[in-house]
Amino acid sequence: MAKGKGLTIGKIRGGLYKGGKILGDINAVVRGTIVLRIMRRILGSLASRGISTVLGGKRRP
Repeated sequence: MAKGKGLTIGKIRGGLYKGGKILGDINAVVRGTIVLRIMRRILGSLASRGISTVLGGKRRP
């Protein structure tokens, strides 16, 4: 199979993670905890950038 074509394990895995993220968002709306979820997502993003900077990794745009 040529690279970049067809269904790969990575694409399936990415799709499953994306689906899980969407289901988590829906569940947070139903439970009324969407604000906490958004705050945790922002804090997680900032933390990962901080760790990346400390370890000298390249920053993604």
